Amino acid sequence: MARMQLTRRVRFSAAHRYHRPEWTEERNRATFGPCSNPHGHGHDYLLEVVLEAPVDAQTGFSVDLGMLDRVLAEEVTAPLDHQHLNHVVPEFAPGGLIPTTENILQWIWPRVAARMEGARLVRMRLHENRDFFVEWDGTE
Repeated sequence: MARMQLTRRVRFSAAHRYHRPEWTEERNRATFGPCSNPHGHGHDYLLEVVLEAPVDAQTGFSVDLGMLDRVLAEEVTAPLDHQHLNHVVPEFAPGGLIPTTENILQWIWPRVAARMEGARLVRMRLHENRDFFVEWDGTE
């Protein structure tokens, strides 16, 4: 049976702040620049999710797109869209992980991967803007 890879995109807008509370403001500013502004800053993110699965001989589909859309809505859009990540995601609270694109992607991955039915999560790419993205295949 042929195995195919497909990509689904989802968009969300979110704010965040890069800040280590144990550091001085000067060190935070030197390390994170304007990303350490006290009130944060925002991005219009684009997440690409790549799945692999065999093509079903009866339907011709490799992935149930309805299921995938529900998972992405529940695990990505609902908790993150129009939110300040430092305030709504406990892992990104002050003193926790810095909500970098890399860390956001690591936060999203297990939530989506655990809910894939009959498909393998191959790769995710999170675009912070049109000129910068982080890609990950889930390996350490």
